[in-house]
Amino acid sequence: MPSSVQRKRIRKTPEARRAEIVEAAARVALREGLECVTLRRIAEELDVRPGLISHYFPSAEELVAEAFATAATGELDALLPADRPDGTPTEHLARYFALSTGEAYDDISRLWINARHLSRYRPLLRERVAEMERASDDRLEGLIRDGVAAGEFRTDAPRTAAIQILVVLDGLGAHANTDRSNRPEAVTRMALTTAERELGLADGALTVTQAP
Repeated sequence: MPSSVQRKRIRKTPEARRAEIVEAAARVALREGLECVTLRRIAEELDVRPGLISHYFPSAEELVAEAFATAATGELDALLPADRPDGTPTEHLARYFALSTGEAYDDISRLWINARHLSRYRPLLRERVAEMERASDDRLEGLIRDGVAAGEFRTDAPRTAAIQILVVLDGLGAHANTDRSNRPEAVTRMALTTAERELGLADGALTVTQAP
């Protein structure tokens, strides 16, 4: 005999509900791609009516842009925290490289490839991609400036060095969908060697034996 007791739904504030929708969209974007971020798909993800999603996001384009920005911000905060109370700039940069290479980083690499392609046709997404690129540049430049101030790095152009490093990482990440088992070690370490060269570090200074 079916129970007559219905599950009590918790009423959430508009802010909390909107954040929940965006977080669900970011999860779908990472797993399935930005093309799968539709109002109906996110409603399925949250087990709610599509009308609830459209109440907060009348346009799927806005939800796609917010999903990308949320996923990319989460990546940035994990790789390059704005607050670094412990450790030296060299240690933080080594940690960054340890976390931003390998299969664990492939989902976010695919998302960036996906976003850059779709942004050609979606103005809102194009704005978010540009914002997140600037945020990545700013965060890495800040770490490099801290390293220069501490006497650990040597460069007269922290912004240029940051962009060079990120361009190499982006290039390597562009192969996230292909087999990289036969990639030469010199290619695998290209971002590391670029950083070590541009920052006046010894070979291997940014290599860690195990990602934190």
